[in-house]
Amino acid sequence: MRSMLFVPGDRPERFERARASGAEAVIVDLEDAVAPEAKLHARGLLAGWLASRSGVLVRVNAVNTADFRKDMLVASLPGVDGVVVAKAESPEEIAVVADAISGRPVYPLIESALGLHRAREIGAVKGVEALIFGSMDFQADLGIRGDGPELDPYRAQLVLASRLAGLSPPIDGVTVAIENDNGLRSAATWARGMGFGGKLCIHPRQVAIVNEAFGPTMTELNWATRVVAADAASNGAATRIDGQMVDRAIVVRARNLLAQKERGNA
Repeated sequence: MRSMLFVPGDRPERFERARASGAEAVIVDLEDAVAPEAKLHARGLLAGWLASRSGVLVRVNAVNTADFRKDMLVASLPGVDGVVVAKAESPEEIAVVADAISGRPVYPLIESALGLHRAREIGAVKGVEALIFGSMDFQADLGIRGDGPELDPYRAQLVLASRLAGLSPPIDGVTVAIENDNGLRSAATWARGMGFGGKLCIHPRQVAIVNEAFGPTMTELNWATRVVAADAASNGAATRIDGQMVDRAIVVRARNLLAQKERGNA
């Protein structure tokens, strides 16, 4: 998914607007976006909304909190497409969630040093679809001052762990400057270049920019089309495009770009 948009669990009037934003996933947040005293009310609001609607993910509180099992009662309801697990730190915790939601996908949030250390094990749990970088909490856990290049070594580790676990590319963390379109575009483009497949959003206005940044450009699509055509004409033998050798790895990349475009049009 290129874009995953958070919406507070105690603001049901925003649920439909979030779904109409163009985001490829909407995450109804029962964790950080909801004050402790409002969590019971938020769960009731979400359960009522789900009685007649569907098509959202739910972020639940960490497995070791008192709110987790109460959250899971709502997250297990029909209409929930998957669960985002806050502060994932062990495969055993994620297995508990996966077992509780009967085959629906799980998205662990990697938000701590321990979570990143065990990211490959967490990603290997049956039912995990992709890992998400909870960059803000990760910064706090490690005392990192900055969300740009300061986090790149950890982003790279998460991309590698996802690949080794056989997962889809991970999802990058939020950009908190809601009105800084250029900053968001730059951050999303950089994350894509590092191997991320999408990015978390905290406002609907961020969605279109993120979708564009993580989608293939026309230049890339034109290149990919020519590579695939050249590969077909050569019957799989190595060939050249624009003076560069085209081997099997290049062909796979070109086909992935074209497939990404088809998924975006679906």
